[in-house]
Amino acid sequence: MEVRSECGGGCVQVKCDNKVPPAQVIPRTRLQVWFIRVCSSILIWTCLVQLMAVGELWEQPRRVSNLTNVLIREPAPPLVAARNYISNGFLKVSCNGGLNQMRAAICDMVAVARLLNLTLVVPELDKTSFWADPSNFDDIFDVKHFIDSLRDEVRIVRRLPKRFNRKYGYQPLQMSPVSWSNEEYYLQKALKFTPEIEALGYKLVQILQSKGPFVALHLRYEMDMLAFSGCTHGCTQEEAEELKRLRYAFPWWREKEIVSEEKRLQGLCPLTPEEATLVLQALGFDKDMQIYIASGEIYGSQRRLAALRTAFPRFVKKEMLLEPEELQQFQNHSSQMAALDFMVSVASNVFIPTYDGNMARLVEGHRRYLGFKKTIKLDRRKLIELVDLHHNGTLDWDEFSFSVRIAHGKRMGQPTRRLVMVDKPKEEDYFYSNPQECLCGGTSCDDLLGSGNISTIQ
Repeated sequence: MEVRSECGGGCVQVKCDNKVPPAQVIPRTRLQVWFIRVCSSILIWTCLVQLMAVGELWEQPRRVSNLTNVLIREPAPPLVAARNYISNGFLKVSCNGGLNQMRAAICDMVAVARLLNLTLVVPELDKTSFWADPSNFDDIFDVKHFIDSLRDEVRIVRRLPKRFNRKYGYQPLQMSPVSWSNEEYYLQKALKFTPEIEALGYKLVQILQSKGPFVALHLRYEMDMLAFSGCTHGCTQEEAEELKRLRYAFPWWREKEIVSEEKRLQGLCPLTPEEATLVLQALGFDKDMQIYIASGEIYGSQRRLAALRTAFPRFVKKEMLLEPEELQQFQNHSSQMAALDFMVSVASNVFIPTYDGNMARLVEGHRRYLGFKKTIKLDRRKLIELVDLHHNGTLDWDEFSFSVRIAHGKRMGQPTRRLVMVDKPKEEDYFYSNPQECLCGGTSCDDLLGSGNISTIQ
């Protein structure tokens, strides 16, 4: 006799010989029967759990999109995923520029992913720009925190699924995001620096705070900024030529022929180290104040820092406060070094940027959120006028100092309404520097903004 038993799609053959006496067949005991039943139940429940997990995986989005680099679409409709989040595809982002330009772009793309119901792929960072920084996203930011902190708003995955790779026949659609959109963005960014960067940044802050109050001076007098802006005031002829060659070497820096003095008089140049020194003195900071230089390598090096060092002997940089081996892991990674400066700038007693770039704006916004901490936003156009009048003898020191203070009385980071220009978004106040809509949620906000109250400034 041959008996066939099917299990799991396979066939098991059991042969029984009729010549074997029945007495030789070993009967199953009650314990054996219960043991078999328990094992079978466990096996069945295990299979059910596995099937549920596989079913959840199949609920992943069926279309993929990339608004900045890759937009891949499949004909199948989107499916409902976990946490009631309906995804229309995958948003794959590539960011360029310096650290804070990339941070702002990432935050914008988080908002875009939320508004369009897209699954965000952990962004790629630029490695080909002037800075040539090889850092990846997880070298600078805590990826787990980034994913977990936004899990109820945006689904984030570490990489694009392999089935959407170009080699499998998917043709991506490339497009750039729309700048200066009027959509509301998040106040609390989910970008958190890596534990290594945070630990060293906190150490820098503690070292500075242990020695008393300090000013963070974001001295944006670096080669890339000077080459990009064409600002050569105070440079030698050789330095001016070097900056011009660098500007022509990068085709995406579109403006090539630049008249430096015209831009300077219009307030479109970062202050020179010498001009910044005069401004600090005019604002009332004495020689005993700690001045932390938040920047990369100053163009012209020690020669251009001589006036600042003389006026403020307690001026320091991160390289002067930390041991070489502590900074070794961040060397040749400008974005990681900039992250340290960012942390110190946010924690400083006073923050003074000499140019309103991305870092200056983001630090200003963070400091507003932390209680409108004192941030002196310099009026460069007015300052250049006053500096030149002082240099030619028209204004003596007292007149110069008084004029500088008067010009900045309402530029100290106090509550203020954000200027919004519907038809000219590029001329309106930058959202990240003054997220007024997020900082004021009650009826008392109007009184606070209207009065320009600076009682909370530290």
